[in-house]
Amino acid sequence: MAALLLLCALAFGHAAASSHVEGDGKHAMAERHERWMAEYGRSYRDEAEKQRRLDIFEQNVEYIDSFNRVEGRRYKLGINQFTDLTNEEFNAAYHGHKSTASIIGAALQRASAVPQTSFLYSSNVDSTADQELPSGMDWRKEGAVTPVKNQRGCGSCWAFTAVGAIEAAVKIKTGQLVSLSEQELLDCTNTSFSDYGCQGGRMDTAFSYVVERGGLASESAYPYKAAEDSCRSGNIPPAEKIHSFGYVTPNDEQQLLKAVARQPIAVVFDGHDKSFQHYKSGVYTGPCISFFTVHALTIVGYGASDDGTKYWTAKNSYGESWGEGGYVRVQRDVQDPAGMCGIATWPLYPIA
Repeated sequence: MAALLLLCALAFGHAAASSHVEGDGKHAMAERHERWMAEYGRSYRDEAEKQRRLDIFEQNVEYIDSFNRVEGRRYKLGINQFTDLTNEEFNAAYHGHKSTASIIGAALQRASAVPQTSFLYSSNVDSTADQELPSGMDWRKEGAVTPVKNQRGCGSCWAFTAVGAIEAAVKIKTGQLVSLSEQELLDCTNTSFSDYGCQGGRMDTAFSYVVERGGLASESAYPYKAAEDSCRSGNIPPAEKIHSFGYVTPNDEQQLLKAVARQPIAVVFDGHDKSFQHYKSGVYTGPCISFFTVHALTIVGYGASDDGTKYWTAKNSYGESWGEGGYVRVQRDVQDPAGMCGIATWPLYPIA
């Protein structure tokens, strides 16, 4: 009996200690969440919503820590502005609500119907060998890339990607780097150009609009609101222009390499996974689905890491606190012709 009482006492003591440790852990997580709220300026409507967000935050932190403990991964995850969002909420807010299949399908249909500029760079290099091209390229170092922007809670990645490519093309052509207006594309392409504003859109229609309008307003003249509004292009003169656009040969990373060696390129990308939501650094290798391209990026360079892993450098539109200062490196030269996460599926570029 005494032994039984001793065992019960030990069990009770162990349970109490475990409860104490768990309580300390919960308290530490709550404090961590408070610091995160202060860092990112987050507030909630009531205590119930705050508790719900704390629970999601804790789940995401545990996922990040678990992911980073695995040896051999080429990239790391980190806490960022999305850590109190479920993956479903993240995708709904930042990748648009419109069906990806309908957007990309319509884009490909339009591409086949509109007279296309042939791929300008296909014959510029008389070989498919990588050594015929620069071993690395970074258009940021050439002064052709504006600072990272933030689309905020609007599925306008398509507009940021198109604008990033236009800004670079104009800089390469004229020597002038001007930050241009994503808001104009949001406001002015949702009728005759069939884009869907914060619900999603296409870079080809964005380029078509800029060509037909005779240019695009500057960011300072037509600033971003992260919401659709009435089109004001009639009252704001364009700051820079392009005269056409072209398509890189799809599903061919070598052709994409030729293009990026000469200018930044707009691409679609599958960024739906939780790992992309919390990407921090390194070469992103998925998981992803090449035909589920819910996001868009502007490729601004390429290179290889110290271990020989080849990558694309892409500008994102989640702000500088995400990824590598707002950029992501994506594995290059993979077995899938569509590229990692579909990055080679549908590349296109403006011509200034």
